[in-house]
Amino acid sequence: MNKITAMRHWPTSNFISRNNMAGMPAINTRRDVTTQGPPPIPTPQLPIGEPTIHYAFNVPFASDLAGPDTEDILHATTDAVLRWTHPVEAPDDVPVHALHVHVMNLEGLRQLCHSITTNPLPIEAHVLSGTPKNARGLVTTVCLSGPADLVYQTREAILNKTPISLRCTTVDVDGNLVANLAEGVLKKSVTDFLDETSRFCGVDIFLLGPKLAPVVDGLNGDVELRRDQRWRVAIYGDNMSAEHAKTRVLIHIDQLLGRVADSINVDYSVQQILIGRNRKNIKLIESSTNTAIYFPPPFLSCYSYCPPGATRRGESDVFITGENTQAIEQAKYKIHEYLTRVRLYVKDVQITPAKLDSVLLTRMDKVRKIAENNNTHILPPSLGSMKNVARFQALENLPLERSVRELMALVGQFYTATWWISHPDNRQPMPTPNDIRTMLSDICANSEADVKFDNRCFTISGSDEAVKTALAVINDIKWVNQSPQSQIRVKIELANEHKEFVSGKKNGKINKIMGQSNVQIIFDTFGEYNFNIEVVTHSYEAVKHGLTLVEQEMPASISFHVPDQYHKRIIGIGGQHIQRIMKKHSVFVKFSNAMDRGGLTREDDDSRVDNVICRTPARNAQNLELVKSEILEMVSRADSEFMNQTVKIDRLYHRELLSRLPEIEEIEKMWNCKIVFPSTEQATDELTVSGPQWLVPKCIDSFLGMVPDKHEVVMERTPTLIRFLESPEFVQNIVPKLKTQYEVDVTVHENSEERAANGNPSVTLLWQFTRNNAGGVSDAMDFLQGEFATAGVEPVFIRGALSRPKPDTFEEALPYFDSKLLQHAPAPVATDSPTKPSFGEETARERSSLLERLRRPGSGMSSISSFLDRRKNSSHSATSFFKGSSNVSKSSLVSIESTRSFNADRNPWNDSGVNLADEDSGSPWPSAILVGNGIGNNLAVPHHGDMTPRHAARRSDDSGRPSTSHSTNSGYPGPLVPFR
Repeated sequence: MNKITAMRHWPTSNFISRNNMAGMPAINTRRDVTTQGPPPIPTPQLPIGEPTIHYAFNVPFASDLAGPDTEDILHATTDAVLRWTHPVEAPDDVPVHALHVHVMNLEGLRQLCHSITTNPLPIEAHVLSGTPKNARGLVTTVCLSGPADLVYQTREAILNKTPISLRCTTVDVDGNLVANLAEGVLKKSVTDFLDETSRFCGVDIFLLGPKLAPVVDGLNGDVELRRDQRWRVAIYGDNMSAEHAKTRVLIHIDQLLGRVADSINVDYSVQQILIGRNRKNIKLIESSTNTAIYFPPPFLSCYSYCPPGATRRGESDVFITGENTQAIEQAKYKIHEYLTRVRLYVKDVQITPAKLDSVLLTRMDKVRKIAENNNTHILPPSLGSMKNVARFQALENLPLERSVRELMALVGQFYTATWWISHPDNRQPMPTPNDIRTMLSDICANSEADVKFDNRCFTISGSDEAVKTALAVINDIKWVNQSPQSQIRVKIELANEHKEFVSGKKNGKINKIMGQSNVQIIFDTFGEYNFNIEVVTHSYEAVKHGLTLVEQEMPASISFHVPDQYHKRIIGIGGQHIQRIMKKHSVFVKFSNAMDRGGLTREDDDSRVDNVICRTPARNAQNLELVKSEILEMVSRADSEFMNQTVKIDRLYHRELLSRLPEIEEIEKMWNCKIVFPSTEQATDELTVSGPQWLVPKCIDSFLGMVPDKHEVVMERTPTLIRFLESPEFVQNIVPKLKTQYEVDVTVHENSEERAANGNPSVTLLWQFTRNNAGGVSDAMDFLQGEFATAGVEPVFIRGALSRPKPDTFEEALPYFDSKLLQHAPAPVATDSPTKPSFGEETARERSSLLERLRRPGSGMSSISSFLDRRKNSSHSATSFFKGSSNVSKSSLVSIESTRSFNADRNPWNDSGVNLADEDSGSPWPSAILVGNGIGNNLAVPHHGDMTPRHAARRSDDSGRPSTSHSTNSGYPGPLVPFR
């Protein structure tokens, strides 16, 4: 491990800011150049007679990504509608992968492979696509044939020249910013910007209307539909290009709000260090300068794909928006000041290249979580490069080592296997190259593993379930299973600290497995952190049995937090309490305190670090939860269970909350909870509150008390109503009583533009409250209705009236009894309510009419005004808009909702390393195999994808062992999720 002292004097040239940007086009004037992907494959000097190998792999097209609903589209960039929507004449059951964008991506891959095959180099590339049984959609497989070095270079080029992993990301925006609602037309400057961003980033962009969002009532769990007041910008493209376009859209929204934009260069390797754990460092800078800082997406250098004609985002480009240039300069100074004090520890770790590629394609969300939780910069090699070194950088040695161990545990989720046919059956002809390509494509498509065939030897790499499925497919090939002699090897990677756990005392466990299953087990230490367990045998049934027994001895673990002050009580005098629990359940329990974890302080979130590890063999995994429950019984209820809960607050208001950071810290300290804001680049409304399960609802209630909200009630203006609203009784008694008893401020406003259906003018009651008191609005409305009745006022509501929840009676059942004595319940009246609107058929009609009246892209927006006029003049509309109250229903009675629903939502198995099946006899091996058009029988194989059964008695959604998704701070195997 090397400590870099050169970081002390940070190069000032890296922090020379660009000119202030008056508009987004200024961002384009930078040193980025238009790229078409990685450079062409160099012509290697091939030795004479180099053997030919065959290599098959899946190209992870997101062929199941559907486009937007055509009824929601208000504007689309060039040809976006053509690419992401089906033609009008298309049948209803047309699959998603038949979209033009997916068809063209597949056709581009075919053309690329055809050009590779027809070039003078000795390599062939063939594409096969289809939908295997039980597959989620279209599977595309590429099979390469040629010398090994050239095959690996070609695979790298294909992966980096193909738009893999397409995604859709959305940004919510206020309709007033993108359209002139009074005239009913979109702003040309906005549509021009979206078109320019689409060309610059190589993505498709749609401007969509407001959506109907389902909201669950906190009291009775009823689902209501409420229309969000914001419009949506949907961005479709590959991962990095979509993130680039999303950042530009967010910066443009800030500019529309009157903020100034600028940029700064920050070396890519220190950006995560600058952000800090849980964004602590950057949150302090943003809150103190009232700025928003946008960093590039992590692992940008690992993916080389760039759409034709587009521009990649620079790795060191960090954008800043603020109220004025002084705020931006202050933020730049704070960033520079922090980086001048940075001291970095750097370490390079060797990892198998095939497993690194699997991590880059399927596990980058977990790698990102590891980097964020430990404040570590992780730099894997580029995709498909076949390099085996990953670099780690951190401020201290302890978080660096923790990050390395957690990533190595993640790598252990992938297996490698070889099937070598040493003596083929002479009666069976050797397969031809075409037969081999078809055979490998079938294996790859049905197992999702990468398969190589070289000199009668299959080499398989992928997730544990994918490798086992591939072995089952190979076993069904007639040419393979009739060979008189073959050797099968399966390698499992595990942390060195678990070697004795798996082998047992004097290798007792391993010797027993070898005797029961007729396999040979070899332990091979190959690195500082992990070792390989090799299961070797000559038959498929033997390796299947032996591997199952080995997996049952693999460590399953669960980690959770118990405050340090309870550790002595739980351990007992001489360890008698914890020893009794461990013997009772055959589970090993380990405690760690703050000193063991490196002396973390309160500021470093020590209260939320998992400090108790329970570990047992996978066959005994069902006892992990029992041990956890017994331990938590000795902890007070307020500290017993830690949980996470999300709270939705408009993302633009996050900046106002960050400016009140001392108040938020007081709330965190009062309720022993942590409030985590999302990153600026995510542009999400969701905040995460973590802490003891009994205190999180109280913390959320206090936190929502900082968030203002409002609701408008519009009524027809009548003389009696005006006399009542202007009376001393209303001003001096009723309004103060609404404030003191219901925490609601009521003010009276007149709006000449809004009128009743009969043309009479209107009067507006503006109800202002905080989000934690939203549940009292309906009670306050009932109180005011009673005062109206007492004064003889009969108000006519235009919009904003609140309906009461329907009582739990037998009224709905009365129509089924044909009796003249029983009166039928009246039909509910449609109202516009922030807590319980009556959405029915009118909802569907309103939603369809909303966007039927808006013309499709290219035909103008003249019909928006007619839609807005219809909304203003509608009476008793069930889906009318009310400004500023989009969050009322969600926040109403949030404390009750939290305490009632967290047990139902929480997964009791979400912290451990393995899963258990309902029956002990379950087997992780596929019962039926599919070999498509190749050699052998055509049987069905279930498509598992990321479904990875760990051991004989369990199945899993997360392929691998040990997992780290919920124990990233412990360095131990992670979560246990339920059987699916």
